Amino acid sequence: MLHKISALLLLVLCTFLGSGCGRSQRQPNAKAQSFEVTEASIDDIQGAIKRGDCNCEQVVGAYLARIAAYDQPTRLNAIVVTNPAALETARQLDAEYRRTGQMRPLHCIPVIVKDNYNTAGLQTTAGSLALKGFAPSKDASMVQALKAAGAIVLAKSNMAEWAFSPMVTISSIAGETRNPYNLEHVPAGSSGGTAAAVAASLGAVGLGTDTGNSIRGPSSHNALVGFRPTLGLLSRAGIAPLYLRNDTGGPMCRTVADATRLLEILAGPDPADPLTSYSAGKVPPGGYRQFLDKNGLQGARIGVLRTLSERSPDPQVKAVFEQAVADLRKAGAVVVDVEIPDFDKVSKNQWCSVFKHDINQYLAELGPGAPVKNIDEVLASGKYSDYIKENLKDELAHGVVPSPSAAGCGEAYNDPRRIAFRNAVTAVMDQNKVGALVYPTWNNPPAKVGDFKGYRGDNSQLIAPHTGQPAFTVPMGFTYDSLPAGLQFLGRSFDEATLIKYVYAYEQATHHRKAPARFPALPKAATAAQ
Repeated sequence: MLHKISALLLLVLCTFLGSGCGRSQRQPNAKAQSFEVTEASIDDIQGAIKRGDCNCEQVVGAYLARIAAYDQPTRLNAIVVTNPAALETARQLDAEYRRTGQMRPLHCIPVIVKDNYNTAGLQTTAGSLALKGFAPSKDASMVQALKAAGAIVLAKSNMAEWAFSPMVTISSIAGETRNPYNLEHVPAGSSGGTAAAVAASLGAVGLGTDTGNSIRGPSSHNALVGFRPTLGLLSRAGIAPLYLRNDTGGPMCRTVADATRLLEILAGPDPADPLTSYSAGKVPPGGYRQFLDKNGLQGARIGVLRTLSERSPDPQVKAVFEQAVADLRKAGAVVVDVEIPDFDKVSKNQWCSVFKHDINQYLAELGPGAPVKNIDEVLASGKYSDYIKENLKDELAHGVVPSPSAAGCGEAYNDPRRIAFRNAVTAVMDQNKVGALVYPTWNNPPAKVGDFKGYRGDNSQLIAPHTGQPAFTVPMGFTYDSLPAGLQFLGRSFDEATLIKYVYAYEQATHHRKAPARFPALPKAATAAQ
C-alpha cells in the first residue's frame, strides 16, 4: 500500500506545484485547465481532448489526484494498487493522437479493473494475501480488448476475497471497502471496489465480475449501471473464477451509454474461452450503440415479477420500485404483472460447488511465478480473512467433483436443470409478450458496515446466474436520503439489444444518477497542469 500512496502523493505534489512532472511537450490551449473529470462520461473525456481542453495525460493525472485525495483519506478503500505505467500510456496516446488525428474507440478512458482480472505487469490477487506481489505476464482477454481499444488500466480495485461474498467487499490484501454515499454502509460484494471507485469518480468506467450478484448488487448499491451479459457473450479467460458455470465479467459505469460502449468492445467469441462459441453470430451487426434510443420504452411490454419484488421488501425500496413501475408506464411501456409457475421448484438446486476445480485450474495456468499453485496451499498458508474461513473450508471439503461437466454441475447450455429453468422463464415472457422482466435489484438498502446479518433482499442470485440470461441494473432512486436502489431488467438470452433500449430509455426519462456528496470536484489547482 505504501508504494501506491507514495506515488500518488508525488503526483499530487507535482500537480499542485506545477513542476511539470511527466507532462507532454505539447500543451492544450488556454482553457485547458477547466475540464472536470467528476462524473465525466466517455464522450465528455474524448470531446474535451478533441477540443483541446485537455490532453490524455492531464485526464489520467486528474483521476490519480482524486484517488490520492479521496480513497485512503476518507476510508473509502476502493483501490488496491494504481498503475505506475498509466501516465506513460497516456503520453503515448497523446502522441498517437497528434500523429494520426484519430482516436481509438476508448481512447484515453481510464478503467478501474477488479483485482481478479489478470493484468500484465500489475499485481493481481483476487483479494488474497497469498497472491500478494504476483503480476501476471498476460492480460485477461477483456483487459486486452480494452487496451487495444485505447483504454488505460488506471487501477486495480478491492474485492471480496476470492469473490466469496455478495454482501461485503473485504479482502486480506486491502481490508474493507465502504459505500461512497454513506461510509457507514457497505457497497455490496464482490465487485464493491470497482463500484465505489466508479461512483466516486476515481475512474471513468469499471470492470466487475458476477457469479450471482457481484456486478448488479454493487452497481445497485452505488447508483451505477451494471451489465451482467448473457453467459458466453464475454470471455472469462484470465479471470480468477468462483464458479465458472455462473461467472461472467461485465461493465460497471455511471451511464448506460458508457456501459454499452464497453460491451460493444468486449462482446464476441474468444478461442481462449470455449463458452463464447455460443455468442457466434449473436452480436448485432453495427454493434450495440444503435440501440441507445431514448424512446425505447414506447410500446414496449414489460413484465413486473412480483415473485421477487414482494420478497419482504423494505418499505422505502418498495415505494421507489412502485414509482419506477409508474415511470415505465409514463415512458410509454405497457406494464403487466407476471408470475413464473412453480418458481421455487424450477429454481431450486441450481448451485453447484466447482470452486476447487476451477480455481486450481486458474492457479496452475499462472505459471511457475505464482506464489501458490492450488487453493489447498492457500488454506495451509493461513493467508485469508477470518470471514471467509468457513467458506474456504466448505468449498475445499465439498468441491470434489472431478470437473464442471459432472452430473448436475454443467453450465447454462448443457445442464438439464438450467435449461428447464431458462425455458420456464422464457415461456412466461413469451406468453405475456414481454421483452423483459423487472424487479428491484435488492429489496433492502445497503447494510451497515459490520452487520453481517443485514444481508437481506438480494434478488440477483435467483435467475440470471443459473439460466444464463442477461440482467442489467440501472439506478431507480435513493432511500433513507442517500442510499441508492437499483431496478433490474432481465431479458432473453443474447437479447442485450432490447435491454439496452429499455434501460437507456428509463435512464433518460428519470435521471436518477447523482454523484456522492462526500466526493466533490477537487479544487482546480489540484487537478490542472500549471
